[in-house]
Amino acid sequence: MRLKIINGQVITPNRVIGGGCILVENGKILAIAEGEIETSDARVIDARGKYVSPGFIDIHVHGGGGHDFMDNSVDGFLEIAKMHAQHGITAMFPTTLTCEKPDLLETLRVYEEADKLNDSGAQFMGIHLEGPYFAMTQRGAQDPRFIRNPDADEYREVLNKSKFIKRWSAAPELPGAIEFGRYMIKNDVLPAIAHTDAIYEEVSEAFNNGYTLATHFYSAMSGVMRRNAFRYAGVVESVYLIDEMDVEIIADGVHLPAPLLKLIYKIKGPKHIALITDAMRAAGMPSGESMLGGLKNGTKVIVEDDVAKMPDRTAFAGSVATFDRLVRTMIQLADVPLLEAVRMASETPARIMKIDDRKGSLTSGKDADIVIFDKDIHVSMTMIGGKVIYTKDGHAV
Repeated sequence: MRLKIINGQVITPNRVIGGGCILVENGKILAIAEGEIETSDARVIDARGKYVSPGFIDIHVHGGGGHDFMDNSVDGFLEIAKMHAQHGITAMFPTTLTCEKPDLLETLRVYEEADKLNDSGAQFMGIHLEGPYFAMTQRGAQDPRFIRNPDADEYREVLNKSKFIKRWSAAPELPGAIEFGRYMIKNDVLPAIAHTDAIYEEVSEAFNNGYTLATHFYSAMSGVMRRNAFRYAGVVESVYLIDEMDVEIIADGVHLPAPLLKLIYKIKGPKHIALITDAMRAAGMPSGESMLGGLKNGTKVIVEDDVAKMPDRTAFAGSVATFDRLVRTMIQLADVPLLEAVRMASETPARIMKIDDRKGSLTSGKDADIVIFDKDIHVSMTMIGGKVIYTKDGHAV
């Protein structure tokens, strides 16, 4: 079946094509042109002058719509994928939290079952394990009961249980963390720096051993510090110094205010920044009480001021952002051009997670993962693999 999107401002890797047209066939992008592509057998979708963008790719997301992946519910997985698709996400990497090993193994099992049934939401691209190998001093909202040093027998067992693990975040300064990183790379899993008190020398060694991504940059990581009166560069400064280090950022305007968003963009640039929601179950839900993590062992939180907080309000406890909000924030608060904001939402995360051969840009031959939104980044249509998953205002005709 052929689909044709007409009358769009088509966002390609290098420019926006006014009055553009995209032809889709068998779930792939067949052609892109300025002006209409002549074909008599295609179902037509009129973009009505709105932006036609590559689908957003969230490489770090815990939940949404009242569900968390660690509830270990197939229906929960599917509802999270469906909710986020309405905000432009076409591909996601479901993310865990620090937990007991049996719960983690159950999440891996449920992921595999849900993946087979997911036909109405953002596509699952693999699992991101966040923890349990973290620095206790930078645990954030992670449950301290389950934080520990890397255990070779444990992480080898976990990898053997699932072929869907694509990324594992850990603190690189911990005993055994460098060996952990090497083992991840050997097994085609991306090790990422997270919840860490590392200094420059430790970050540099980690980078050289595969830790090429900083998880939720600035959150739960060290900055410049003193030890016995001497100053040391922390993870934040190290990431800036290592040009090729990638970062992911919670660009909700709360976790990172406008000045920090501008600084990160100025130093790292759009080719090394991936936008992430890091969303928990309260994303897309009303403010009030919620829970971070699974229903079994989760932590009670309160949602207010567009963010989740610990009950005593001393720290943030998770994001409630949707992806359209991230793109809008980068444009409106950080003064980033639309083309570059979209790049950080699609092409860069696809490259980081090694799926850019088929996703991340509107290019002939790639998957027809397409989002239509207006000038304020309000999504009116989401298409995944050539199938319209979500539509508003009658765009799919």
